[in-house]
Amino acid sequence: MAALESPAPVLEAATKDDDYVLDSQSDSQLAQADAGSSAKYIEVLGGKYRPTVATMPSWLPRTPGGDRTQLTNESQAILANNREVAPSTLEPDVDSLLILTPLKNNAKHLARYFALIDKLKYPRNRISLAFLVSDSTDQTQQMLIESRRWYQETAPAELRFQRFDIYRQDFFYALPRKQRHLREKQLERRTMMARARNYLWTRALQSEQWVLWIDGDLDYYPPNIVRDLMAYDKDVIVPNCLVRRRQVHGRWKHSVYDRNAWQETDKSRAMISTLKEHDFLVEGYKSLKTHRRYLDGFPKNETIVPLDGVGGTFTLVKAAVHRSGVVFPTWLFQHQVETEGFAKLAKANGFGVFGLPFYYIRHVTD
Repeated sequence: MAALESPAPVLEAATKDDDYVLDSQSDSQLAQADAGSSAKYIEVLGGKYRPTVATMPSWLPRTPGGDRTQLTNESQAILANNREVAPSTLEPDVDSLLILTPLKNNAKHLARYFALIDKLKYPRNRISLAFLVSDSTDQTQQMLIESRRWYQETAPAELRFQRFDIYRQDFFYALPRKQRHLREKQLERRTMMARARNYLWTRALQSEQWVLWIDGDLDYYPPNIVRDLMAYDKDVIVPNCLVRRRQVHGRWKHSVYDRNAWQETDKSRAMISTLKEHDFLVEGYKSLKTHRRYLDGFPKNETIVPLDGVGGTFTLVKAAVHRSGVVFPTWLFQHQVETEGFAKLAKANGFGVFGLPFYYIRHVTD
């Protein structure tokens, strides 16, 4: 798809000497802050963070006079989306599907993302796409704009989506890639991810019957997967997301990528009973044994199993779950936040959460 190869930048980058200008502060207030302090910062989860253009340039274009308020037509359309929060009382449109994907610096994966979407065996006119771009410094937003233009204006009618929406919301949160998987960073990182997911679904969900959360950097999933998951008719359901780790004797070895999909056990419940109210649990760390059962821990005869936690790599949700008020907690709910907290909250509200241990999809290698 030519539009994805080398899209021309649509938004003008800020100059090297620019810092973020906060909407809540006037230029005079910022000048006073500069006079009293050598550093400007934004409060992020109780900590101080100073954004720099080198890591996070402003996405708003500048006029020759330096005014940030004059936006391109595409930027105005994105901001208009941000203001249009759909009511939650719409009757669901039967078999309609809303695919939601939060993105940050995902440009190198977008061609594969759309190639996989194009292979889905599901009526194109029943699919809507919505993306949230947050704190990106690469070409993610520009590539999405070009992709939308191609799919919705240039492509044949049978390839067009019901809707193709792009939202922008920066949270002014930057975490060095080397720190991304540090255990002590997971609560703040996952809380930010929950904020992004909530921002996206509350704005994008209209009359769809189903919501599908997909990671922007998946490597493979079967073309029939949407129909296959829908056939189980569950409130929340996930496949088993694997990752290729290494080659042994010329063959790839796979392991479970999404350790956020799990089932509580007697041992895990006993462990939880000893926790303090504000203790946060996170999976995949040798320093923290939760004793939960992951999707690779079930025998072959258990094709579908009840879960207590899910990840967000490929998660199909009946839209009624979201409409009922089940969100991605940004607070600790039963010691979890984000997708795992979502699963706990869904179950607390009477919804069923399930996983398919032997239905595989694949994530790119980190």
